[in-house]
Amino acid sequence: MREPETVLALPHSEIGFDAVLREIGDWLMRNQRAIRATQWGVVVAYLTLLVVPTLLPLPTRTAHIWTNLTLFAQFVFWGLWWPFVLLSNVLVGRMWCGLLCPEGSLSETVSKHSRGWAIPRWIRWKGWPFAAFAATTIYGQMISVYQYPRPALVILGFSTVAAIATAALWGRNKRVWCRFLCPVTGVFAVLAKLAPLHFRVDSQVWDSWAKPHGRGPAQLVNCAPLVPIRTMKGGSACHMCGRCSGYRGAVTLARRSPNQEIVHVAGHDPRPMESMLILFGLLGVAAGAFHWGSSGIYIDIKQTLAEFLVNHGVMWPLETAAPWWVLTNYPDLNDVMTLLDGAVLIGYLLAMAAAIGGAVAACAALSTRLLGRWSSARFHHLVQSFIPIAACGVFLGLSMTTVSLLRNDGLVFGFVEPLRAAMLIGAGAWSLWLGWQISGLYAAPARRIAAMVPLLVAVSLSAAVWARLFWSL
Repeated sequence: MREPETVLALPHSEIGFDAVLREIGDWLMRNQRAIRATQWGVVVAYLTLLVVPTLLPLPTRTAHIWTNLTLFAQFVFWGLWWPFVLLSNVLVGRMWCGLLCPEGSLSETVSKHSRGWAIPRWIRWKGWPFAAFAATTIYGQMISVYQYPRPALVILGFSTVAAIATAALWGRNKRVWCRFLCPVTGVFAVLAKLAPLHFRVDSQVWDSWAKPHGRGPAQLVNCAPLVPIRTMKGGSACHMCGRCSGYRGAVTLARRSPNQEIVHVAGHDPRPMESMLILFGLLGVAAGAFHWGSSGIYIDIKQTLAEFLVNHGVMWPLETAAPWWVLTNYPDLNDVMTLLDGAVLIGYLLAMAAAIGGAVAACAALSTRLLGRWSSARFHHLVQSFIPIAACGVFLGLSMTTVSLLRNDGLVFGFVEPLRAAMLIGAGAWSLWLGWQISGLYAAPARRIAAMVPLLVAVSLSAAVWARLFWSL
């Protein structure tokens, strides 16, 4: 870690909001000890709410959030934590990761005593963010992670233990798990591209910096998530911890256009696996995860298969259940998944992902071709324009738990439905505006207008999928 003295004083030309942001960034750098103390408070709260409810009986129908620890933990994890952590990524970048995340804090602490092995190639595989997100989402639905404490302990607890184990083996003073393997690191990275705040790096100032006369050896910044700070152009990988603020006078917390990274940075670094995450993860698997419980298609498929099995005398898929950590199994609450239920659920989620992701990808491919000769880089760039509608849909899906838990406690908010509609419309318009700006980088007005037609279809389809979750269309 470097010494605070390396931070330069604010130039007189920097006033107002920009100066405040720079001061906030420098404050984060100077107060890392207080931040670490706060992180340990979050760790204690996280472990308490994760473990204690599994030792208590399941809540009765008359239990309330404020009188039952299990319901309170459910509300904190799925009603507050996940939806608003996602929202925070859009507003302030990955500050949750850098300042509060319990897994990040634990993994970095353990990493101080790591064996320090070199990070193997399989960990660096670029497909992990998509694969881990899809697998975790599907498995969470299989064991009803939003409804019961033991499934939450399995999924979140496994992630925490894996983060600690990774830290104990690879790297030192780093967050290898957070950088490569965390099931939501890809989602957070995608959403953070929309944030109006980032740590801006001036590489010219960095290179021309000279150590002040009389100082000792220059101290290096420990970037725990392994971001190459000098060449950092966007905020998707940055954890916004503030440790590098003011370094060499070149790093400052600054504002930017929420469109800047997607329009002007993403196109220079095409990422096929990130496109997979947006198309088949956020727009596909995530949508299916929220849809299947109320889907008439899911019920019809299950009934059709059940009738077929009964007619052929094959009863075991309808009668056999699995342990609760494989498929939901709470007979006392009349909530049991049979093997048939589980198979149809997995098939439904995969089919939903393929159908929605495939349709949106086809629209993006057509837009790519209408802008000129085929270019995979241009295709992946256009896919980035779907981030706002994907982020909005996932946030609204997660917030269903928030609304439903509060409604069960007698708190009904009349503004929820209009707010959902406004957010979907606004996110759709934002995605189209991004598509318009991106297409303007590649073609003249006539081709640009033509390319917007498939993008309009894709955004409308995505919005309709999420709207169908809340309203009968």
